[in-house]
Amino acid sequence: MKIYGVDFTSAPCARKQITVAVGRADGERLLIDNHERLPDFAAFERMLERPGPWVAGFDFPFGLARQAVIDLAWPMVWADLLAHCRGLGRAEFKRLLDAYRQSRPHGDRYAKRRGDAASGAHPSVKLVNPPVGYMFLEGASRLAAAGLHVPGLRPADVTRVALEAYPGLLVRGQLGITDSYKSDAPRAWTAARETARGRILRELQAGRPLGIQVQLGAGLELEVVEDGTGDLLDAVICAAQAHWGLLREDANYGLPAGVDPIEGWIVTA
Repeated sequence: MKIYGVDFTSAPCARKQITVAVGRADGERLLIDNHERLPDFAAFERMLERPGPWVAGFDFPFGLARQAVIDLAWPMVWADLLAHCRGLGRAEFKRLLDAYRQSRPHGDRYAKRRGDAASGAHPSVKLVNPPVGYMFLEGASRLAAAGLHVPGLRPADVTRVALEAYPGLLVRGQLGITDSYKSDAPRAWTAARETARGRILRELQAGRPLGIQVQLGAGLELEVVEDGTGDLLDAVICAAQAHWGLLREDANYGLPAGVDPIEGWIVTA
């Protein structure tokens, strides 16, 4: 079975592309053969249209906090919510979420999904540092448009399965590694961060923490460790999380019972 891990950006360009780890599931081994850099959304959409069978982990929120959707009087059906947000456009989407944030009490500005709290993920309505709200806006609607099966949110073509992934859960929550390991700023590509990337990769290669033993093709190990942005390492982590879900395909890919059909859930959380 083919496995993809996708480190997403809400504004792909030559400097910051969407990074995809491409691998194969072999029992509890994940063989990462190569990787791809997608320079724009058109390339991302073509990737989603590839024939299956495959399972992919995507590092962006698939849903929004139910409380925010209720408070904003937005549609309560996932597909309708996506269409509504896309119809708003980025500027109006930002204006409404900025106003909503300001309307909430100090100390509780961002409405959170249950999965955000369980995984330590940033609230999906957040628009800066990191702009995960824009990632939802640009990413989730494209999953739906491609006709992917999204467990808990949208049953569809089960030969192409999308799972919400989150590298931070594995690194900080499950491995307990709190050292910074990435930065988009070249001046911050330090030896300490490179050491942290190497440590994380060694854990994955040893089968920790998910029981998935990651093996990298020729030259990839060095490339993962030397990528100061951490994008390639994050893509590999997303692939490992997707593989974990695949092994639990018969149990809704390991997602808990009663996933909120507006919020979704992060695999392995």
